Amino acid sequence: MQMGTRWAVGAETPARLPQLVGDAVKSIEAELEGIDTSLLRWTLTWLEGNPVVELDDGTVIRYSGGEVFVVAATE
Repeated sequence: MQMGTRWAVGAETPARLPQLVGDAVKSIEAELEGIDTSLLRWTLTWLEGNPVVELDDGTVIRYSGGEVFVVAATE
């Protein structure tokens, strides 16, 4: 696993992310409308050359084979 970067909810996603992953991030952020996200951050890591993006609430976005897989956080 290779470390990537962290960024705040609502901030620009890293340029090296595939467009599909960036779109998934934006979609999840839209679902958070009306919730205080000031302390939430995204973490990007790389696993076997593929990006894995995790929100502090446990939501995970994986990218493999040109497809995006989202695992929503459970309460």
